[in-house]
Amino acid sequence: MPTTDTWTRVVVDAATERPDAGLLHRLAHGETAVVVLRNLLPAEAFADNRVRIGKLFANASTTSYANGALTTIGPYLAKYLQDLDGYFQAADEAKDMLDTAGFDLADRVRGGLRDAFGLDAVSVAREPDGRDYAASVVRIHADGVRNPLHNDNIMRDARGTGIALTGLAYQLSCVVCLQECDEGGELRMYRKPWEPADETYKIENGLGYDEAVVHGHPCHAFKPQAGDVYLINPTQYHSIERVSGDDRLTMGFFMGFDDDTFRSAVVWG
Repeated sequence: MPTTDTWTRVVVDAATERPDAGLLHRLAHGETAVVVLRNLLPAEAFADNRVRIGKLFANASTTSYANGALTTIGPYLAKYLQDLDGYFQAADEAKDMLDTAGFDLADRVRGGLRDAFGLDAVSVAREPDGRDYAASVVRIHADGVRNPLHNDNIMRDARGTGIALTGLAYQLSCVVCLQECDEGGELRMYRKPWEPADETYKIENGLGYDEAVVHGHPCHAFKPQAGDVYLINPTQYHSIERVSGDDRLTMGFFMGFDDDTFRSAVVWG
């Protein structure tokens, strides 16, 4: 399998080759921009789940910010850090809704990742009191929508809440492209992890950070195709360019690892 030390993507055809487990280490340590797995699941699995989630669009919710909006099916933890009881209730409701619809893509992708990387387990995160996190979140980027520059770090953002995820050592993100847009919608990954001094660039009452925070840092652009399963390190700055035409439809979840062995992961939405 090809490797490179430059800030770019690694593409693996999971139907014919096994990804190097070291790729998870490289992502976590900011050495690779994107790992793309093609043919991780049969094409009909994506097509079937695309139809099933399409019937749930009426259940999508939109959270508005000064500089953008996020439209999702299912809760995402970052929105609920001040209302964790509300999050776990929403996670249970989303699970019931998705199970009723027969949407099993998150389960199948977790199994695919476990087998492809030879992991011991890839399981939905659970609190010691038995409460389960959301297994995934579906994101709908409609025509004209852009996801501003931001980073995700649950170990930082949930500090002080007491939830188990704050004890993780590394956080990655898995995204599944269910439908690609006509134009735009590229993921832009910057080789720049968040640091405390960056808060001077935070957009007040908005989503993310001013673009100046990544000035001069290497950037890699990736436009996913339907059926792509890709992994990134979300603690690095990233954005999604403005979508044109058909919706950019993805399902995703974060992956947490306890240590440098990268043998077992927990996931949450």
